[in-house]
Amino acid sequence: MVSQAINAFRFATMSDQGIEWTLKRNCSVTPAQLGYLYASLCILSMGVAGFFWSQGATLVLPFAVLELVAVGAAFLVYARHATDSERIRLLEGCLVVEWETAGRSSRCEFAREWVRVEPTADSGQLIEVRGGGRSVQVGRFVRSDLRPMLAREIRQALRGV
Repeated sequence: MVSQAINAFRFATMSDQGIEWTLKRNCSVTPAQLGYLYASLCILSMGVAGFFWSQGATLVLPFAVLELVAVGAAFLVYARHATDSERIRLLEGCLVVEWETAGRSSRCEFAREWVRVEPTADSGQLIEVRGGGRSVQVGRFVRSDLRPMLAREIRQALRGV
């Protein structure tokens, strides 16, 4: 029975506590790696700018600093969102939806028997989980063409199939 349930789910992992869907951003560079890259970029760029400044090209250094500030701001925005994720857990009597965006975590619990999982009419839209007067949208980190499959999986798990 368990092996059939494992084969039925593409996105979920099963454990003793219940079923869990962990949806994360597809980032190839961690924030720490990005920090090392930026530090090496700063050293290299300031070394080149310092050389040309010492040769009499005085405007190279301010433009190099401006460039590094702009690249640093872009890297900072990337790093803030690199760890964004959604976690959906189906426990004994409830469905727990947790999400993290730019370092801020939120959580919403739904009674299992009252949860409705509804993909919107357009398959490119997010999946709406609602129950008890509350509503949460999930599926940001799943391709839009796979969201209906994820919604179907969550519905099957809620029904106990």
